[in-house]
Amino acid sequence: MRFLTPIVAGLAVGSAALHVDSEYKKFQHEPITRIQLGPRPYYLTEDLDDGPLKKKLQSCANDEMRPSKWSLGHRGGGTLQIPEHSLQSSIAGARMGAGILECDVAFTKDRQLVCRHSQCDLHTTTNIVNIPELNAKCTQPFQPAADGKPASAKCCTSDITLKEFKSLCAKMDGANTTATTPEDYLHGTPAWRTDLYATCATILSLKEHIALTDSLGLDFTPELKKAEVEMPFEGDYTQEDYAQQMIDEFKEMGIKPSRVWAQSFQYSDILYWLKKEPEFGEQAVYLDEKGSASAALPAAVEKLAQYKEDGVRIVAPPLSYLVTYNDDDEIVPSKYATEAKKLGLDIISWSLERSPPISSGAAKDLYYGSVAKVLKRDGDMYKLVDVLWQQVGIIGLFSDWSATVTYYANCFDIKLV
Repeated sequence: MRFLTPIVAGLAVGSAALHVDSEYKKFQHEPITRIQLGPRPYYLTEDLDDGPLKKKLQSCANDEMRPSKWSLGHRGGGTLQIPEHSLQSSIAGARMGAGILECDVAFTKDRQLVCRHSQCDLHTTTNIVNIPELNAKCTQPFQPAADGKPASAKCCTSDITLKEFKSLCAKMDGANTTATTPEDYLHGTPAWRTDLYATCATILSLKEHIALTDSLGLDFTPELKKAEVEMPFEGDYTQEDYAQQMIDEFKEMGIKPSRVWAQSFQYSDILYWLKKEPEFGEQAVYLDEKGSASAALPAAVEKLAQYKEDGVRIVAPPLSYLVTYNDDDEIVPSKYATEAKKLGLDIISWSLERSPPISSGAAKDLYYGSVAKVLKRDGDMYKLVDVLWQQVGIIGLFSDWSATVTYYANCFDIKLV
């Protein structure tokens, strides 16, 4: 039986509040009335060892799926196969049931806010090096591989204006460091991803992202990216200006603070929002990577009490901070997870589906490293997700392929909308 999801019901309320200038209306999207997950969640389910979790997930195989605010679209949510932070990735994430979509926020030369994972990743995520007049403006224009040195470039959003930024095509993140031409440099997509949808995806400004996400009836999680240029930029654009501008754009477009989960790795940004924009600061998300250096995790655990004292309510560490394994090779909550829960901090984590296939032996990374020994096959991903929900109690999970998290959320009735 076909039915309309609550996205449609909420659309009238969300769109009525949105002050959309005519230039942003073309980024609005018709409501998605049927969530589609594709084969991957079912593949992962069948790849699990036999047991209660597999049986439970199998029991949901024919259910009608709904969006979930536990499913956070990382860099849009279609990033595993579709260029990140593109219109197409965000629509894919929404179609796969992400209830909250991410825009990582950087600024251009003319101080306009755009969606990019890093201020200086245009050389690997767009075609900028293959456009001579824009390549020439890069911090470091393309240099071909020669004399044993790899090809390189460094192109930042702050090198170009918004108009120039909007002339670019988004592509899958990667670079061919053996390249001798700019065209060849573009072709560096990892083999476990695909260029099937990398046919000039549409990049977005923050306001375009807001218009799109609101029209879909979804919520927002913008991340203020660390500036990779000296601040104040050009002598007078401060970090505080930057942090305030991001919040102001949501205000200008009529978005309620309750729909925005502002993120930052810079603790000073979180403190700024708590003080200057308390309605937004109330659910600001501190992206915690203090434990990433060797043997640094105990120190990161100790800092949690300070975050709580400062008024931070949500921390978001990578997956590996939250889990370990016991003597029976079972995944269990880590000291970080148990201490955060003890202090009453809410937890979001990142990022599922960011890594190569577990079966290829690629689990020894930032995301899976703490439990690499016990992750043997791709289906084991759902064992990790199950512990994050059932034992750690996270309130949201970022994924590069939203369907994987949405399926679990529907099967366990988590924050469905």
